[in-house]
Amino acid sequence: MAKFAKLIVDQDFVISPIDKRIYGSFIEHLGRAVYTGIYQPDHPSADEQGFRKDVLKLVRDINVPIVRYPGGNFVSNFFWEDSVGPVEQRPRRLDLAWRSTEPNWVGLHEFSQWCKKADTQVMMAVNLGTRGVADACNLLEYCNMPAGTKYSDLRVKHGVRDPYGIKVWCLGNEMDGPWQMGSKTPEEYGRVSYEAAKAMKLIDPTIELVSSGSSNTQMPTFPQWEATTLTHNYEFVDYVSLHQYFGNRDGDSNNFLALSMEMDYFIQTVLSTCNFVKAKKRGKKDINLSFDEWNVWFHSNADEEDITENHPWQIAPPLLEDVYTFEDALLVGLMLITLIKHADRVKMACLAQLVNVIAPIMTEKDGTAWRQTIYYPYLHASKYGRGVALQPVLSSSKHDTKDYTDVTDVDSVAVWNEENQEVTIFAVNRDLNDAIDFQCDVRSFAGYGLLEHIVLTSDDLKATNGPDGEKVAPVLATDSKVEDGIFTARLHPASWNVIRLKGRG
Repeated sequence: MAKFAKLIVDQDFVISPIDKRIYGSFIEHLGRAVYTGIYQPDHPSADEQGFRKDVLKLVRDINVPIVRYPGGNFVSNFFWEDSVGPVEQRPRRLDLAWRSTEPNWVGLHEFSQWCKKADTQVMMAVNLGTRGVADACNLLEYCNMPAGTKYSDLRVKHGVRDPYGIKVWCLGNEMDGPWQMGSKTPEEYGRVSYEAAKAMKLIDPTIELVSSGSSNTQMPTFPQWEATTLTHNYEFVDYVSLHQYFGNRDGDSNNFLALSMEMDYFIQTVLSTCNFVKAKKRGKKDINLSFDEWNVWFHSNADEEDITENHPWQIAPPLLEDVYTFEDALLVGLMLITLIKHADRVKMACLAQLVNVIAPIMTEKDGTAWRQTIYYPYLHASKYGRGVALQPVLSSSKHDTKDYTDVTDVDSVAVWNEENQEVTIFAVNRDLNDAIDFQCDVRSFAGYGLLEHIVLTSDDLKATNGPDGEKVAPVLATDSKVEDGIFTARLHPASWNVIRLKGRG
């Protein structure tokens, strides 16, 4: 059977407007994400506050809308009071999550300044592991209340007159995980998150709250965790979190590129659970999803274990420094397509993480910063995936893998930016051997012509980028065209494609 893919894109087939926050990311006090990542005062590119300008440029190029902070596992033993006030007076703390030493050279104030320079917003996490309701309320008061109360006055005393105005707050992190400091049963977390959410919304009713969901689909309590915890906190929370990482541990690339189907299953299962709780509570609101940790993560697992077990209590050790391959970039593209397809309920998402730690951006301590392979699909989705997600009507040849059947050779979704008169089609050919004749019916967009067709491909699935150059970088296709409202192209085997159409009106 000949390999093919046909797509219909119609402006009336609307999924939902896309919340730009689905292109968010994550900075945790883990490894070199902060120190020698975003912050290194003695680096040649450092600005007056010690932030690396080379990293800031790469972040701004992506146009990251929101960044989760300060963790992650780190947050479950985080004492926020240690991260504010004069830097020289801040104590060093043992970070139990990653068995490192946290010097608190960068804290809440410094990170908020970095976010302003990066043109992004803070998604703040509170410690519901080793701490609780009072500490969450105190932190919110410090961040968001005007002067005149104990903790808002403390902020002013620290030289910050205006509130930070942080609008998104995560109620702990992966609280079902036994690796978490202060992990909880579903009932325990349901109760404490309800009480924290209730109190926090009394302080600032405008904030949005994220309930901690299952750490992954393999947890023994999934999805009962969501059903139990949301039954407690439904009244006050707005989102539930999802976390998922994938890895090609057995070297089966065909199966690896089908894993986005697992992500889709995760989303659909959690949505079903959210809808069940809404019905059970006779509720009026939907609980939406915050997929606030997702990526490929497996390359650095052995190094991570060696450092935490045999060389603990370092400051900024090189943890989780996955060097990404070309096939990793393909899966990241497929995961982005999956998120866009669920834009009606996935309103926030965070590629974990942003710099050095399982990240699209890497740095040398005293040298350069560079783009990993996964940088490019993330950049393209954030840059061109703003607007309305359109329901893809896709017909494609299929194949089976070790764990999945009926895997489409091509996966695709389209985004319409009506204001800019642009339609962007994201498509991945995950067939490793054959090119695919791709045809897309865009007659609904009369007068739209081809602006460009960006392609990311490589003959080596294991190709990587590094400080000395990029083996994996986007190029422009030269044989794609639109005639009579039909786009046609030949998609290279194993390729990420960004097809941009522009109106002539």
